Amino acid sequence: MADTVEVLVEGGRATPGQPLGPALGPLGVNIPKVVAEINNKTRAFDGMKVPVKIIIDSKTKDFEVKVGTPPTSSLISKELGVEKGSGSPKASKIGNLSIAQAIKIAEMKGDSLMGKDLKMRVLEVVGTCTSMGVTIEGMEPKVARNEILAGKFDQQLAK
Repeated sequence: MADTVEVLVEGGRATPGQPLGPALGPLGVNIPKVVAEINNKTRAFDGMKVPVKIIIDSKTKDFEVKVGTPPTSSLISKELGVEKGSGSPKASKIGNLSIAQAIKIAEMKGDSLMGKDLKMRVLEVVGTCTSMGVTIEGMEPKVARNEILAGKFDQQLAK
């Protein structure tokens, strides 16, 4: 029987303290080894909160670390170099995302987004921009969404 521990850690900066130590201690697994593997696998998401699932075989104490992707809003914030979204997204804009950056984020999220193709996944990223106060190519997200649906960015989306 396998035990599963799910935690949210800062990319590349997990420690044996909270939340990992108390969750893993009773399971008898080698905590420093688990922390080292988590840090190795999450290094690319430095500074972002990353969901991590640790599956532990209760008999052998072997473990497997599965790393999820950070929330779309975190990826947008990192791409724009801001700490958080706008408190009033309609009145105050915090940045402008290029279509190339939206594509990059959609590709990083991959199958964790619901869209059936890249265009639909980019539209999900654009939707997140709406609530964060982020423009796309200088346009309001709703206008950008209509432009994407109308085919304006089809050349960039044809990957």
